[in-house]
Amino acid sequence: MKGYFGIGVEGISKPMNVGTLFRTAHAFGASFVFTVNAQYRRREGVRADTSDTPGAVPAWHFDTLETFCLPQGCQLVGIEISTEATDLPSFRHPRQAAYLLGSEREGLSPAAQALCDFVVRIPTKFSVNLGVAGAIVMYDRLISLGRFADRPVVTGGATDVLPPPVFGEPVWKRRLRQKAARAALRSPGT
Repeated sequence: MKGYFGIGVEGISKPMNVGTLFRTAHAFGASFVFTVNAQYRRREGVRADTSDTPGAVPAWHFDTLETFCLPQGCQLVGIEISTEATDLPSFRHPRQAAYLLGSEREGLSPAAQALCDFVVRIPTKFSVNLGVAGAIVMYDRLISLGRFADRPVVTGGATDVLPPPVFGEPVWKRRLRQKAARAALRSPGT
């Protein structure tokens, strides 16, 4: 899958939730994790993050939204229960994305939502645990951007296996071959 993603939290107060989210992010192949204005202590989060994600991928901790920054070209996607948000199943994930979840009680602050390029919601009857919400979003990213066969038409039906991707020769080789072919057509005596 081309591109990358990171995931983080704003204003979190429960380090176990962050640990669970970070461990899940590591499992889904996150390129980085982050916190913003969070009360997260790695030594407490590691009880849930048994893969020690901050020891395996870049981890940033920003004191405020004003100091928060992302790599160039990375789009911020807020996850929030909001009537204005796009339902996750209808959302096309950016190739370069950072996902931001809010605190357990407050959700994403209005200031954080204003920073977001997109805000999406998980269409549930009520809020789910922070780690669960993050896992749902990362799974949706994986199945929508990953290279998987279409789902079967009937329940439990077999799926077709996708053939491995085929890449042509490098563009510069094609151009050299085309240039040689044109030169051969133009040369006298052929």
